[in-house]
Amino acid sequence: MYLGILHRGQCAWQLLVVVLIAVTAGCGKSETPVAPMTVPPEITATAPAPPPLPQTHKKNQKDTATPAPSRTFTPTPRPSPKVPKYIGFEDDSAEAIKLRIATGDPVAGKDKSELCQGCHGEDGNSVETSIPKLAGQYAEYTAKQLRNYQAGHRTHAIMNAMAATIDDTDLMDIAAYFASQKKMGGAGTGNNTMGENLFLNGDASRLVFACINCHGVGGKGKTSSNAVFPVIGGQHSNYLLKELVNFRSGNRSNSQGAIMNKIAKSLSDAEIASLAQYMSGL
Repeated sequence: MYLGILHRGQCAWQLLVVVLIAVTAGCGKSETPVAPMTVPPEITATAPAPPPLPQTHKKNQKDTATPAPSRTFTPTPRPSPKVPKYIGFEDDSAEAIKLRIATGDPVAGKDKSELCQGCHGEDGNSVETSIPKLAGQYAEYTAKQLRNYQAGHRTHAIMNAMAATIDDTDLMDIAAYFASQKKMGGAGTGNNTMGENLFLNGDASRLVFACINCHGVGGKGKTSSNAVFPVIGGQHSNYLLKELVNFRSGNRSNSQGAIMNKIAKSLSDAEIASLAQYMSGL
């Protein structure tokens, strides 16, 4: 058994020696030289330099470029709006009278209004305080009232009968005659704090608009010709009181949009009396 193991060991050593000799012999052989790689001339030629990269602005670096010229905006001037020429509507200049007589003929109206003068006065200033003054009243407003009497929108035994006898040309001439007279005025005795405050300021909490907004300063009118809002400054106190009560009760309802009915409904007896007194003195 020992001899068998020894025999196998000798064989192994012999094999190892053979391998080492073969490896040593292989290392001693020279390898086939490798030819050097030839680089094509187009690759070895000098390539052009790449373009320079754009330089970025550094922080706080001043721009040396020439600044663009500043442009100043000049607005195109617009023509000023035409401001209408206003006159003092409380005056009695020829221009003021011409505007308020409207389209009627005051000369013809003087003769046609002969019956009217019996109650309203020759110059439109009535003596009876329950009959309204017509002196300087807008012709368009007076004409509207006459048409309302004709149509039955406003009732008064005498006025309904009188209006039924005239045509539209007649009523415009009559209205123009009274409009051509010196505007009605009060005695300046209408000092009343309550009435003055309502006339100038109204009461927004009750939707009571100030009278001055529609009837103008001093109640003398706000426009050159008006068929809606009459001259009330200097009108008889009794007549003003009576009409305000009629508006409040609904016996009269021919104001534009029933505005006077809405306002009068919010007024007390004391306020109506104060307003009538104040306006009659203007």
